Amino acid sequence: MTLSRGTVARYAVGSVGTGGFGTLPGLVLVYYLTDTLGVAALMAGLIVTIAKVWDVVIDPVIGAASNHDRARHGSRRRLMAAGGLLLPVFFVLTFAVPAAWSPAAGAAWVLLAFLCAATAFSLFQVPYIALPAELTDDYDERTRLLTARVVVLTVAILAFGGGAPALRSVVPDEHTGYLVMAAVAGLVLGVSLLVSAGVEHGARRRHARSRVSPAAASAAPATGAPSSSRWRSVGGAYRDGLAVLSTNLPFRMLLTAFVLQALATGTMLAGAQYVARWVLGDEAAVTLLFAALVGPAVVFAPVWGAVARRVGKERAFRMASTLFALAAFSLLGMAWAPGAWVYAVVAVAGAAYAGLQSLPMAMLPDVVAHDARTRGPGRAGTFSGVWTAGETTGFALGTAVLALTLAVTGYVTSQAEQLVVQPDSAVLGIVLAFSVLPAALVAVSLVTLRRYPLRRADIHAAGPAAVHEEPA
Repeated sequence: MTLSRGTVARYAVGSVGTGGFGTLPGLVLVYYLTDTLGVAALMAGLIVTIAKVWDVVIDPVIGAASNHDRARHGSRRRLMAAGGLLLPVFFVLTFAVPAAWSPAAGAAWVLLAFLCAATAFSLFQVPYIALPAELTDDYDERTRLLTARVVVLTVAILAFGGGAPALRSVVPDEHTGYLVMAAVAGLVLGVSLLVSAGVEHGARRRHARSRVSPAAASAAPATGAPSSSRWRSVGGAYRDGLAVLSTNLPFRMLLTAFVLQALATGTMLAGAQYVARWVLGDEAAVTLLFAALVGPAVVFAPVWGAVARRVGKERAFRMASTLFALAAFSLLGMAWAPGAWVYAVVAVAGAAYAGLQSLPMAMLPDVVAHDARTRGPGRAGTFSGVWTAGETTGFALGTAVLALTLAVTGYVTSQAEQLVVQPDSAVLGIVLAFSVLPAALVAVSLVTLRRYPLRRADIHAAGPAAVHEEPA
């Protein structure tokens, strides 16, 4: 099925919220904890990691619940809308620690609020990822849909990553600055998620009789009528997730590569603010770093889509990964000669980053649709739940890797307005976390990608898509 421009645009708008929430906590939360609240680096990393581990625990359950909603109501909209309503509230609370509180009390506050924010985000993100396989059955249309999403995603990362720290600096008081930043960002997050939550409804109104991939038949479990007791079973959700991993080689290989790359980019994201302040010598340089990273990504997301149509998604993905690894490794030179050249190299990494985002997300619905055609429908939500859990794990461990590196290399934490000097070992640790570690992780992901078996011919050879009748 050819997707209308409205459907593509409405789906892509959701990435304003996913890009914003994926960027801001990773960029500023650990820094907020260590350099405003005075929380120790290891504890700051642990707080973010606990919240992300919680995501890993609940994402498969949310995936099962999303399948149930699709089966019973013909839509995944309810969970997505709930996430859009709740996320802004808890996001603001995360950065609303009273200035008079001790570091320990502030750490507890942030942990609880961020746990709630992460839960709200998962309510949207898990069903959102399941949608591409259900909106169209066409190999190239999925690339078009996900390319549009990544263009919006990269613009959102640029806007949040560059604009939010600048907004934080508008107010002299650090605590108030973070609160203003969170309030503005939370409003944008909520609006974008709520707009995108209605994409299925809009598509049905345009197509009274929709032809979608067999994954859309996940509206009903392969074994028959939906069972409310089944999706409510936490153990059942985890068993389904393990079954997907154990029986589907393409998914296992693609997910492994994506998690390794999420770990790489998560480490770089968490380290950007530290690079700006302690390596480049200007806290405001984080805005330029994000402009250098994301600006090229906006341009190159459609380029990678064109490359994928010509050589195949899997080959294009390997090309983008190789380019990113080389660019990241070359940033090691910051340890000896920091300067303006860093932005040029980051821009090369940004061009590759567009492929790292768009191509695996375009490959995932192919995997889901192929699984539905070869094994039977009913697992789209399970795939998206496991995928989101894996992505979350990668980003969480990226933050943890940075925090551990800071702790091991002797990073000195501080409270608001307090001046400190970092030892050379800590500055070197920041550089390594921003260059060598991400490059090594992406290099390892390339080994995994060699085992990814699906090609364009496999998707088309799987047979014609099923026709799913839906009311006007």
